[in-house]
Amino acid sequence: MDSALKQSCGCYFYEWKERALTDSVGYRRKFAIIMPSTNTVVEHDYSAMKIPGVTCHFGRIYLEDGAAGDNDAFEQLISQIRASTAEAVKVVMTCKPDYLVMGMSAETFWGGKAGNEAFTQRMKDLSGVEVSTGADACHKAAEVLGIKRIAVITPYQPVADDQVYTFFSETGLEVVRIKGLKCETATAIAEVQEDRLINELKEIDGDDIDAIVQVGTNLSMLRVAAEAERWLGKPVLAINAVTLWHALRANGIDDQIAGFGQLLGKH
Repeated sequence: MDSALKQSCGCYFYEWKERALTDSVGYRRKFAIIMPSTNTVVEHDYSAMKIPGVTCHFGRIYLEDGAAGDNDAFEQLISQIRASTAEAVKVVMTCKPDYLVMGMSAETFWGGKAGNEAFTQRMKDLSGVEVSTGADACHKAAEVLGIKRIAVITPYQPVADDQVYTFFSETGLEVVRIKGLKCETATAIAEVQEDRLINELKEIDGDDIDAIVQVGTNLSMLRVAAEAERWLGKPVLAINAVTLWHALRANGIDDQIAGFGQLLGKH
């Protein structure tokens, strides 16, 4: 049987449904999360957004060199990710998860809409389960929230920003502005502090956009994005929150989580 956590009169109780229990902790779903070995933010963010009965199990894509200081270095980083992803998926799938979530976003935008579709199919073929990618999640979130025009913040170099621009444009969104922070290394992405992120959000905001989208899963935007929605008065979509939202809804889990933005809190 499956169970859903309900609330009545201030107390929680379980409602049992017809589904065989497969895991004593992940009794609703077990998610496999794939991320680069250099990433220090994804595990923190997914732990913060914890859902009863849903467990996250992390697989790391080995990166020997985290240099990302120019276009050539960033493309080499993508090449390393491509070379190591299959092994990371193979390892994490031994825990028999129900679903695969990409805790890395650059590769999911690469090649635009067709590139994302090919990448998603490759992950399905490797894992044997359905998949949520950051690119798909952002696209679906924009549809749900009625977003048409966006500004984007990334930790990337211009070569990756171009890929993000192409994907969003090909899926019907108007990218009014895109700001790449040009982080020198993969680990330096996690070192960007909140005060800089606040300034960057204010800089790229304007009356000509409906929302701000943040990509780059090692950029710590979970808390800042939720706060910024209040003082900007519009959606601010942090990639880790958006991708988890997409995975939950794709699995029929409708729990709303407060404190991480309106997407998870209301939709």
